[in-house]
Amino acid sequence: MRRFLLGSLAVGLLLSSNTATAQNSGFALDRFEPSERGSEWFAQDTLDLRGSFRPAVGVVGSWGYKPLVTYRADGSGLTPLVRHQLVLHPGASVVVADRLRLAFNLPVAAYQAGEAATVRLDETSAPVSFKPADKAAVGDLRLAADVRLLGRYGEAFTLALGAQVFLPTGSREQYMGDGKVRVTPRLQAAGDIGAFAYAARIGVVYRALSEPFAGSHVGTELTFGASAGVRALERKLLIGPELYGSTVVVEGQAFERRATPLEVLFGLHYTAGDFRIGAGAGPGLTRGFGSPVVRALLSLEWAPAFEEPKKVEPVEAPPPPKDSDGDGIVDDKDACPTVAGVASDDPKKNGCPSDKDGDGIVDDKDACPDVAGVANEDPKKNGCPPDKDGDGIVDDKDACPDVAGVASEDPKKNGCPPDRDGDSVLDADDACPDAAGPKNADPKKNGCPAVAIVGEQIKILEQVKFKTNSADILKESDELLTNVAKILKDHPELKKIRVEGHTDNKGGKAHNKDLSKRRAASVVTWLVKKGGLDAKRFESAGFGDEKPIDSNDTEAGRQNNRRVEFHIVDDKGGTTNKIKTEEKK
Repeated sequence: MRRFLLGSLAVGLLLSSNTATAQNSGFALDRFEPSERGSEWFAQDTLDLRGSFRPAVGVVGSWGYKPLVTYRADGSGLTPLVRHQLVLHPGASVVVADRLRLAFNLPVAAYQAGEAATVRLDETSAPVSFKPADKAAVGDLRLAADVRLLGRYGEAFTLALGAQVFLPTGSREQYMGDGKVRVTPRLQAAGDIGAFAYAARIGVVYRALSEPFAGSHVGTELTFGASAGVRALERKLLIGPELYGSTVVVEGQAFERRATPLEVLFGLHYTAGDFRIGAGAGPGLTRGFGSPVVRALLSLEWAPAFEEPKKVEPVEAPPPPKDSDGDGIVDDKDACPTVAGVASDDPKKNGCPSDKDGDGIVDDKDACPDVAGVANEDPKKNGCPPDKDGDGIVDDKDACPDVAGVASEDPKKNGCPPDRDGDSVLDADDACPDAAGPKNADPKKNGCPAVAIVGEQIKILEQVKFKTNSADILKESDELLTNVAKILKDHPELKKIRVEGHTDNKGGKAHNKDLSKRRAASVVTWLVKKGGLDAKRFESAGFGDEKPIDSNDTEAGRQNNRRVEFHIVDDKGGTTNKIKTEEKK
């Protein structure tokens, strides 16, 4: 069997002579950390975190043979500083809130025997003296808390997160304590799959004590463990192996042989009522500090079995007076004993369904219980006055009962679709809902007059016509421009109008832009000279083919892009400044 080495490096001065001048202090040697009381494994945890206040108390005895031996640089063994170590682990736990467990464990070395040693760790260093463990001593008190995250005891997977804190109550000289705090956050899993049971854990042991010892190092460690076994004898017996160990993760010691104690146990636990006994033994697998040649274990604990809370059966009360329809009115006073109803001072109506509006539809099925209505298969309309078009205006007040509309103070329009401008084109289809106009097959022109103010533009249905490749306005556009002039005269509040010229993409860009500018200017001239408007109300701009409103790939699209637009300019100059900036670009 392989053996481990655990300990702390000698603190002091190594003189140039060949005699030992310093002795090393000890550390928490024992690598066996028993699981919290209530577990059915020695080192792993079955995570039975059930109950609202469920205690467990017990003691685990651990005997290790040669857990600490000094070694020469060539690996050969020397004197066992600890030859025999018998440690008792009394402890207790309590589960609260069916999820949280609190626990403590206090190791007590009942018997220790070893031999002092003076060792030269290599050919160049001075010899170092090591004291043996030879007295009974108390170890570091361990406090623990674990909370169940997933699953439940007995299921295929249970997961818990927790931590252990080791208080410096142990003796360093007797290798039972670090003299400093240790903290171990850990993640544990366990589960049962039929008769098969398993458990595993991983954690980090932060050791405030970090110093060399006998050619290796004591310090912060990664800890791990796993177990697997079978349940028998009606699940009272659990038998199987456990593997556990750790490795120092400082000073480049990770997974070095002497810094990585590893042990295996073959054990069993038998539960008899509220008591559980256990026994096991196994070898150390490496020479890491604290790993013995062989270890033997015995345990005894009191762990009351978990009992599911019993349901309290209600005491049977004498049967109440009969109320067949369950409306709270007993049958002998209920005028409608088989139909749920409401109380009434009228004995003939007491216990009968309410129908406040008297429409023959009881209130609990009447969507309009205060207004007489008619039956309807739609629960939201049942008992309400008829509203065939569903516009919320009942038919007897709806001037258009077959077409959904809006409310109006005019009885002739109430419930009819809106037509704000009164041009007989409904707002939903009216491209100019605020300006009366004729119907038009083009949705963009339907209901629009030849000229109308729409948003921030003066919209024109027809295009201003020019001679081909010229800024000369054709006579046929005079009527259109006359209408534009009229609407501007009717709206003197429109202080500034920008006339924009646009072309398609035929021809050169420079030519198109110049042509669009001249055409826009030509329209301004017409409005001033022939329309009788003040020239100060206008500005003009040409954009060529920069702002198409349709595709230039078809003749129809190009015709749409050849246009003049009238934009209402912000009187603060915001829109004007924006256009000037675009022209500069």
